[in-house]
Amino acid sequence: MSAAVILPNAVGYVVDVSADLSDPKTQKRLSATAIKGFLQIMEKWNIKDSDARKLLGGMSTGSFYGLKKDAPPRTLDQDTLTRISLLVGIFKALNILYSPSLADSWINLPNRNPMFRGVSAIAYMIQRGQPGMLNVRQLLDSRRGGQ
Repeated sequence: MSAAVILPNAVGYVVDVSADLSDPKTQKRLSATAIKGFLQIMEKWNIKDSDARKLLGGMSTGSFYGLKKDAPPRTLDQDTLTRISLLVGIFKALNILYSPSLADSWINLPNRNPMFRGVSAIAYMIQRGQPGMLNVRQLLDSRRGGQ
């Protein structure tokens, strides 16, 4: 989740400064939107709640259903916000690269890319956690030219 803060650097280029996800105020500010976005992506991708919980780092069933209830909004920790940020980036990249129907189904399709070893991207990310999400994000960003 990057903030819209743009700072000039010494040589005249601008640098996008990411949000400080370790800051409690930032966590509180971003959590409600992150939760809403995460749940919408899980719905579009047809991800089971048990798998969605694994993507969030093994969140308990009670905590997960508390997120889904939306009352009161929960403040997410740095790890969970980072995981959601990676998934949002993957979602965005897929929608840039592919048609809406393929973008939403790609994550669940068996994949012949050597990185995946025949499993779907979602299975790969569940098996490998946050590093797996980062790998998928980097793969898709490289396919779209890093934009």
